[in-house]
Amino acid sequence: MRHPPRSVLLAVAGTVALVAGALLPVVTAQGAVPACTVEYSVTSQWDAGFQGAVKITNNATVLSSWNLTFDFADGQKVTQGWSAKWSQSGTTVTAANESWNGSLGTGASVSAGFIASSSKTNAAPTTFKLNGTTCNAAPEPTPTPTPTTPPTTDPPDTGDEPPALHVSGNKLVDADGNTRRLLGVNRSGGEFMCVQGRGIWDGPVDDAAVKAIADWNVDTVRIPLNEECWLGLSNINSAYGGTHYVDAVKDLVARVEAHGMTPIVELHWSYGQYTGNSAGCSDVHASCQKPMPDMQYTPSFWTSVANTFKSDQAVVFDLFNEPYPDRATSTTIQAWQCWRDGGTCPGIGYEVAGMQDLVDSIRATGARNVILAGGLAYSNDLSQWLTYKPTDPTGNLAAAYHVYNFNTCANESCWNSTLAPVAAQVPLVAGEIGENTCSHGFVDQVMKWFDDRGLSYLGWTWNTWDCSTGPSLISGYDGTPTAYGAGLRDHLRALNG
Repeated sequence: MRHPPRSVLLAVAGTVALVAGALLPVVTAQGAVPACTVEYSVTSQWDAGFQGAVKITNNATVLSSWNLTFDFADGQKVTQGWSAKWSQSGTTVTAANESWNGSLGTGASVSAGFIASSSKTNAAPTTFKLNGTTCNAAPEPTPTPTPTTPPTTDPPDTGDEPPALHVSGNKLVDADGNTRRLLGVNRSGGEFMCVQGRGIWDGPVDDAAVKAIADWNVDTVRIPLNEECWLGLSNINSAYGGTHYVDAVKDLVARVEAHGMTPIVELHWSYGQYTGNSAGCSDVHASCQKPMPDMQYTPSFWTSVANTFKSDQAVVFDLFNEPYPDRATSTTIQAWQCWRDGGTCPGIGYEVAGMQDLVDSIRATGARNVILAGGLAYSNDLSQWLTYKPTDPTGNLAAAYHVYNFNTCANESCWNSTLAPVAAQVPLVAGEIGENTCSHGFVDQVMKWFDDRGLSYLGWTWNTWDCSTGPSLISGYDGTPTAYGAGLRDHLRALNG
């Protein structure tokens, strides 16, 4: 799925719901009203880091812009944040307003959140300055104590760990041979925030945020990724790429699994300049959907991802979001050959990594995880998938399909003629379903067809974007659904209730 324009993403970032945590008390001198107050909280914590939040209240004259500074004393480093422009120099952290939340009236408040690394006692900052003015009169706030109970990002065992999956015939099954369906949502953000220099995730991904997903009776979460960020290429801000990015993905996968859900890690945006038919951008970097993965970096990406997760067969690999070589090549045969074999493809100016190249890269690591491969036309066309399917020595290969109300193959006639034959031979997973009407009449039809055949599907997307710009399941990260999202939520609860 393509994404809302960056201006829309910036606007909706202000709606991020910060998870409630233990707030440090704001203590002021008796009878005094400080010019500003700051409430600092650690909303979740784990071995190597934590998620924090600040609530800033302006008690003085109206501000047209704001800049909050504070110092960490225990070597903490901010790695990403939202609802502010976060930066750090030495021990000093700065949070500057975004373009949409700079105005702060008298008595008005604004909240922002961040994720930071921490290896010591994680003492809280003691002094906050808003536009150079010290907030919170003495005495200073009490530092947050080191937690003696398990951190909130390592939730109690739910008793329902996600299954280790493999393919048996045309079914996904667990270690005991029980058939499993992947029913859930996409959690977008990891594909675009980092390459835009704005963080890693779009909104909170702490334990409370992941639990809100699970509360819909979701059993699978698809996590779109960016290959340049994972590999830490030089064009990516180091705070959001390489080790920081990989660790953030591993943390989210662990949280998803802790709530009994299957994680699907998926390559969404990749390297390679394409300016032909249906180009999403002219940038050579991984800043939009390209027609095919690139030979220069994508095999390395999947080798690294496979090595990271090969010991955990609960993790599913989705090779490439939405291939569309058919928009570049002259014939359908050329498009399918490009899809499978890669190389020099007509109309595509970079060397392509075919699906076979990516399967081979993964299997060379020894990983046996289930692999999904989407077809042509943005994964909406599976008409020749069986003819051109890659060879997988483990047999753990499944077909991926995407469908929206505006696609070509978006009716029962097409599903019966092109999807049913594929589903008869291999597992079929609709990695993205959705509609841009802010309703759920179309996805109701999709879910019924897939339910009747015991197939898998995931809604796009668990992000608080304006529904009119694309299918957004929620209006709040506490799980408050849009009208479209209510259809998926209620259906999953009815299925799994």
